[in-house]
Amino acid sequence: MKILAVETSCDDTGIAILNILGDKKSPNFKILSNVIASQVEIGKKYGGVYPMMAKREHQRNLVPVLIKALKESKLLKISSSEFQNSKLEILNSILEREPELYKELIPFLKKFEKPDVDLIAVTNGPGLEPCLWVGVNFAKALSSFWDIQVVTVNHVESHILVNFLQTTNYPLQTIFPAIALVVSGGHTQLILVKKIGSYKILGETRDDAAGECFDKCAKILGLGYPGGPIISKLAEKAVLGPTSPKLPRPMFNTKDYDFSFSGLKTAVLYHHRKQDKEIKKNKQYIADMCAEIQQAIIDVLIRKTIKATKDYKAKTIILGGGVTANHELKTQLFIKIKEDLPNTKFLFPEIDHSTDNGLMTAIAGFYHKKSARSDLALFRADANLRISK
Repeated sequence: MKILAVETSCDDTGIAILNILGDKKSPNFKILSNVIASQVEIGKKYGGVYPMMAKREHQRNLVPVLIKALKESKLLKISSSEFQNSKLEILNSILEREPELYKELIPFLKKFEKPDVDLIAVTNGPGLEPCLWVGVNFAKALSSFWDIQVVTVNHVESHILVNFLQTTNYPLQTIFPAIALVVSGGHTQLILVKKIGSYKILGETRDDAAGECFDKCAKILGLGYPGGPIISKLAEKAVLGPTSPKLPRPMFNTKDYDFSFSGLKTAVLYHHRKQDKEIKKNKQYIADMCAEIQQAIIDVLIRKTIKATKDYKAKTIILGGGVTANHELKTQLFIKIKEDLPNTKFLFPEIDHSTDNGLMTAIAGFYHKKSARSDLALFRADANLRISK
């Protein structure tokens, strides 16, 4: 089956087309396209993500990204049939709050044929509500016009399931139970994965997510946005010693699985304020601070993950989310698993699959294809959608 997936949970407009052969126990995934329109440059200009601005960019990006995804998949064909004007009213109703998207979509639907796609998958939460609604309404419009069912998927679950592109290395039945560490700008959660579709949140951040902490610390140091990649790169230039900055590891020794990174951000702010102007501008000071910030976050993430894995006798540790693109996090966690849990499997996504993208939505859609529906009234965005009840 072929799945067309739409992802607009934050500031990346993602559309992917995935072809799947086989069943859920032994699927063979073939990526036909995975196109992303990033808003990073806009974020750099304004210092972060603003939901209404991101929403407008999604409206502008969705149709061009869809065309590119279909073209790469060799599914884009000029229409030879008459346009169905009778469907204009329902399309206008669905996209009433997305006028710019409506103006982009109608010429596309008039020009091109319905693609050879069996299912549409769309992220409906968690995320930024204005952004989520653009994607959900876009999927509903395509579903209505093309008469293709839609399945909504959980964004956090998608970050977990994208790892199952690798299940040729590990048969699916050997993976569970697993501990998933989902780390991004909006989420830091430890999740017990009993099986696909059965989850229990063991712990999560009480304030700032890890990615959010990277961004705020980078802003304090005057490094720009997004903070994670900048801090990671500068940390490579650190020369650590007895006089290097020392920062706290919040909740490092607590017996639960929760996180808190607000205190780390505050510690960075106070440490930076104490320095004179020359030190604040010193490249070595900044590099050493970046290394300590990164290591403080990594230490807490690894400590909690290893503890949860031992406590729940998990067979696998799964990483998901944009922060998992961090090389040091993956390397240090890999070493720790080898030392403490040598029989534990370790799954992490390719760098291109770590950040938000349509491919992860497509995979989650495949595993929940039985939930697909044609009743568009059932589909709603939910900014606070939980992976477990």
